[in-house]
Amino acid sequence: MGLKKDYAALADQDRERIQRWSVLDEGEQAAILGDLISSPEMEALVDEALAANPDLQQTLLTLRIRQVQYRKTFGDRLPEIKGGYTAGKEEDTDPSYTGSLSIGWEVDLWRKLADESRAAGKDAAQQQALYQSARDTLGAEVMKAWLELIATQKNITIEKKRLGVLEKNEAFILGRYKNGLGTLEDLDSARTRTASSRASLEEYRENLARQRRALNSLLGREAGPALTLPADYPTVVPPLISLPAQTLKRRPDLKAAYLAIEAESLRASAAYKALLPSIDLEAAFEDVADTPGAALLTDPVWSVLAGLTAPLYQGGKLRAAAEISGMETAKAYQAYRETLLDAVNEVEDAVGQEQALKKQVRHINTALASARSNRLQYREKYRAGLAGMLDLLNVQEQTYDLEQQLNNLIHERLVNRIDLGLALGLGVKQ
Repeated sequence: MGLKKDYAALADQDRERIQRWSVLDEGEQAAILGDLISSPEMEALVDEALAANPDLQQTLLTLRIRQVQYRKTFGDRLPEIKGGYTAGKEEDTDPSYTGSLSIGWEVDLWRKLADESRAAGKDAAQQQALYQSARDTLGAEVMKAWLELIATQKNITIEKKRLGVLEKNEAFILGRYKNGLGTLEDLDSARTRTASSRASLEEYRENLARQRRALNSLLGREAGPALTLPADYPTVVPPLISLPAQTLKRRPDLKAAYLAIEAESLRASAAYKALLPSIDLEAAFEDVADTPGAALLTDPVWSVLAGLTAPLYQGGKLRAAAEISGMETAKAYQAYRETLLDAVNEVEDAVGQEQALKKQVRHINTALASARSNRLQYREKYRAGLAGMLDLLNVQEQTYDLEQQLNNLIHERLVNRIDLGLALGLGVKQ
């Protein structure tokens, strides 16, 4: 009788097989996600979200329910005591009063009840780990939402600069056209680009408003004062990559998946033990008297019963329940393996992304420096009549496109560092 496989041991072996993964050339030692970011404003927003986010509060209430359920299953192992008191009177007789007390207890001969209680304890511990995982994820989402707001605000600033230059170009070309020095094609091109920039600016502004609403939702606000955004990004350092053995043990989602295996294993053990005989003990005390006070078990009649019961035939329900419990344990083990593989991939993906984005930022910086120099040269050539307006507009557009591309890459790199910290098991402060 019992489980055929020790799935918890298999899970330990799976985790221990991961000996190494990619590392970064740079990184800062950090205990929590907040150690990666230098921003008091962001920390205040994270604290607000942890206190008021409705989804997180639901997870917390689920944890409270699991803890109460654990206390309930622990009570099932203790004796059950029932008391009663009745009064009655029949015709032509004196009233009678009866007091009774009964004590019942199922002897946990095979520790079935202990397994069920321990399984409930594992459920509570699993929910505690899931709650911590939800807290960490929420904190990271608030941080990324804050960075997204800054990125969009910076894109708006760049687009305003682009629009200002395009409007000046349009006015300049219009003046030349009126003086017979320009062409209608140049004027149409300038107006097209100006209108396109205005449309992009409106899109960025709406994106910013939508992102503010999304952040308010994370914070648990129905509405709130407008957030004051800094002009530039806060410092976000990459986390130090620790060994897999250290990282995987501190990830709460992996802890939760492991605890699920242990809980299902205990339930499977209890299900198999339900096939075995059980012993029930019962003691009963009863006192019948002519007065209420005399019926309070002052001179009771007592009896003690003991019974041995064993399931003989229930249509295979107990055996099927035991088999299902065993398969639920196997299912929990596969869920753990999936979580483990996801954890490894998240670290590898974030490390690879950090390295790739570092190179992309360097290349775009080089391209942007060349584009700015090229823009100045074409401006002088156009004024000297050596280049056409379309060429100048193309160079200007390229410059601002590169500025926005660089801004988006920087934002993506900072967000990736938060994702990397989360993948390494860094969470929010307790």
